[in-house]
Amino acid sequence: MPAKHERSELQVHAERAVLAAVRLPDSTYDPRDPFGELRELAHQAGAIVVGELTQRLEKPIPATYMGSGKVNELKALCETLDAKTIIFDHDLSPKQISNIEKETQRKVVDRSELILDIFASRATTREAQLQVEIAQLEYTYPRLKAMWDHLERIVGSGGIGGIGTRGPGEMQLEIDRRLVQRKKVLLKRELEEIQGRRKREVQARKREHFTVGIVGYTNAGKSTLFNTLTAGGAYADDRLFATLMTRTRQWDLGGGLSVMLSDTVGFVRDIPHHLVASFKATLEEATHADLLLIVLDVSDPACEIHYATVQKVLAEMFEELREAGETDPEPPRVVLLNKADKLDDNSPLLVWGRKVPDSIPLCSLPVPDALGQAALGDLVRAAAMGDVKVFDVTVPLADAKTISIIENRGEVLDRTYDEKHVTLRARIGTRQLAMLRSAGARLDAATTDGQRVEIAPHRADPARAGWDT
Repeated sequence: MPAKHERSELQVHAERAVLAAVRLPDSTYDPRDPFGELRELAHQAGAIVVGELTQRLEKPIPATYMGSGKVNELKALCETLDAKTIIFDHDLSPKQISNIEKETQRKVVDRSELILDIFASRATTREAQLQVEIAQLEYTYPRLKAMWDHLERIVGSGGIGGIGTRGPGEMQLEIDRRLVQRKKVLLKRELEEIQGRRKREVQARKREHFTVGIVGYTNAGKSTLFNTLTAGGAYADDRLFATLMTRTRQWDLGGGLSVMLSDTVGFVRDIPHHLVASFKATLEEATHADLLLIVLDVSDPACEIHYATVQKVLAEMFEELREAGETDPEPPRVVLLNKADKLDDNSPLLVWGRKVPDSIPLCSLPVPDALGQAALGDLVRAAAMGDVKVFDVTVPLADAKTISIIENRGEVLDRTYDEKHVTLRARIGTRQLAMLRSAGARLDAATTDGQRVEIAPHRADPARAGWDT
């Protein structure tokens, strides 16, 4: 059994591991493959899964989470399979980890620790590294006492305490706790500076562009779709948490119209609460987008669980925004049934068509005439254009850029000139003119019967599209 002070070591690389879980009445998992996601997480962390053990209980046992008989069975299974690590499919308290390690003589890793290990190995940007390090410190802090209980106290449990009688473990524990808290403050300060800059960038981008956010469960194909639609170069692979950062690139819809598309970190059920706060900030692009694309892997048997997880996380995020005083309405959502080309038949599509009537079956691969990509482009184009009407738009002749944008993004039916201005009678989306105003264009608009139209800067509310008449 590893020494207690080694509990700070999170890695499970190349270790033979047994997966364990206690299934409670409210547990969330795929009954067709209860350990499917945990098995993949363990694989991504580098572990070699050699066995699995499950127990059903009405409520967890306080000391060891699972029953004592099952713990003995777990120990015997590890001995038979020569497994050095036990990975649980839920979080454990420091005391529970310590007790199970003592009984099984094996290292015990809970779900949070495993996900932290994966995130740490994938974090490449400074922001992601800070988020992971803060989460690791928050995970470690309540476990510091267990890390130092190998140092005996000078005064036993029945002794007389007081000043000067604390043992080396207790003194080191206090030092470590102060160091952890001090480091957390410094890291959070640096992270807040980075996220503050990104928030300003998001707000500036929204003023000038229609923005689309891609969200979804991890490994649903978000980055593949992002790369297909843009020249984004996001890392895409068939593994969990391939993306740990938000990328934003231009998506050219043709006809002079483009939008800004953002790829985001994937969701996962029961994400460690140490990571939730940090990585919700990473989803700033998505929460402030004009349109959300929810990508689901419709070929995955656990697709319904994944959809529920995504909806739950989004609901929590938007509730937090409302509590923080934000008044913008939530962006509309479009569900994309990705990997529909991998289905043996279309029965899952029929089920999802009833569940989410406006969902779009999709193949996100960059192939000619890929399923659903044209329909997706048409939908986003319509949303980005807004309500298309005929307006008389007056622009200074010196503003050639604005004139060119109106010509490219709309249909110019007529034009008249005076000494300093051109008036374009154009069929164009209301949102496009609102975005031009947000970008600083000096223009006036009127209906064809001469009624002046007040153009407000582009806002997040797609229903209003930034217009008052």
